[in-house]
Amino acid sequence: MASIKMPYSKSSIDANIPDKNLIKILESKVHNYRPELSQLEIVHKALDNPIESKSLEELVKGKNNMVIITSDHTRPVPSKITMPIILDRIRNIAPDIDIKILIATGYHRPTTKEEMINKFGEEIVKNETIINHMSKNKEDLVKVGILPSGGELWLNKIAMEAELLIAEGFIEPHFFAGFSGGRKSILPGIAGAETILANHCSEFISNKNARTGILKCNPIHTDMLYAAKVSNLEFILNVVIDKDKKIINAFSGDSEFAHAKGCDFVKDLSKVDNVKADIVVTSNGGYPLDQNIYQSVKGMTSAEACCNEDAIIIMVCACNDGHGGQSFYDQMANASTPKEVLDKVLKIPRNKTIPDQWEFQILARILDKYKVIMVTDMCDPQMIKDMHMDHAYTFEEALIKAFELKGKGSKVVVIPDGVSVVVK
Repeated sequence: MASIKMPYSKSSIDANIPDKNLIKILESKVHNYRPELSQLEIVHKALDNPIESKSLEELVKGKNNMVIITSDHTRPVPSKITMPIILDRIRNIAPDIDIKILIATGYHRPTTKEEMINKFGEEIVKNETIINHMSKNKEDLVKVGILPSGGELWLNKIAMEAELLIAEGFIEPHFFAGFSGGRKSILPGIAGAETILANHCSEFISNKNARTGILKCNPIHTDMLYAAKVSNLEFILNVVIDKDKKIINAFSGDSEFAHAKGCDFVKDLSKVDNVKADIVVTSNGGYPLDQNIYQSVKGMTSAEACCNEDAIIIMVCACNDGHGGQSFYDQMANASTPKEVLDKVLKIPRNKTIPDQWEFQILARILDKYKVIMVTDMCDPQMIKDMHMDHAYTFEEALIKAFELKGKGSKVVVIPDGVSVVVK
C-alpha cells in the first residue's frame, strides 16, 4: 500500500492507494530542488544581478515616489522575506521616497488586514502604506491604451501616476496564462474589471495555446505582455518556491526578460510525463491556493491532462472559503449539466465576458468529460454537489467511490501538487 502526502489547507492528508492500482506519481522537481544559498541570499543575489535592466538602486535614484505591486492573499508569495529586502534597498538609496504597496487583487475580493499581516508581517502593515486594487472602481482607473486583442486597457491610477513602478511575485505553471508572475502583476493584477473580463474571454480560454506551460502564441499572454510594457513596469523580482513555500530561486530585472528566464527554470523542473489513468488524484498545493472551489480548477487541469476517457478526478482541496465567486457558483449551480454551461459560454463574445466566466468555462470543460470527487471536511458538501461534483469527507471515502464506479482494478495516477506541474 502506497501512502502519499497530499497538501491540504495548512497541513496534509495521506492518500493510501493499493500498489496494484498505482501506476505513477507525477511530481515537479521544484519540490525536491535544494539550493546552495539561503532564501535571503537567493533574493539578494537576484537583485545584485538584474536581467536586461538597471539595478533597483539605480532606478530609484532621483525618484520622489514609487509603487510596489505585490500579489494578494490567494498567492503564496513569501513577502515576509522579499518585501523587507526590497524596502531596505530602496531606502538605502532614497530614504525619503514615498512608497505605496499596491495589492494586485485582479478580479478577487480585497485582502483583509489579517491576511496582510499573515503576508507581510505586523511591522510592514503598521508602518507602510498598503492599498488594495479595486478593479470595479472606475474612478480609481485610467485608460492607458488598446490591447493587441482590441480591448481597452484600464489600469490603476495610483500605479500609473507613480514615478517608478515595480512588482514582486512568483512563477509557477498557470492553467491558461502559461505561467504566473511577471506581466500578470499588471494584467489582471491592477487592471480594470472590463479589461480583465475581455482578456479572459471564452475565445481565448478555448485557444489551444492558452494552456499550462505555453507562452508562445498564447493570446492571453500576448495581451498581458503588452499591458506590462504600456504601464512602464520597470522592474520585477519574481521568486520560485518549493512545496514548503520556501524560495529556491529568484529572478530580477526587466519584466519580460527576467520573467522569461524564470519560466525557463520552472518549466525545466516542472515537466512530467503524460501518464493516462482511470482515476487521477491531485490537489491545489494546499494553502493559500486551496481555499475555495474557484482556485481548485487550476489543479484539476493537470489531472485532466492525464485522464482516460470517462476517468474520475479526486481533488483534495479544503475550500474553507467556499466557492470563491458568486457568479462562478451561480453559473454552475443554475445549469442542468456542465455541457449546458459550456455551450452557453462559448457563444459569449469577447466584449461581453461575464464575471468568473473563465473559471466556470474550464470547470465545465472538465466536468463535461470527467467526474470530479472533491475531498474536504471544511465546507458545505451541498455547495459542491450543486456545482455538479461529488463530495467526500476523506480520501478513503473518495477512493472507495471511485473504485465502485471504475472497478477495483482501475489504474491510478497521483499528482500531489496539481498547480506545480506541466504535463507534457
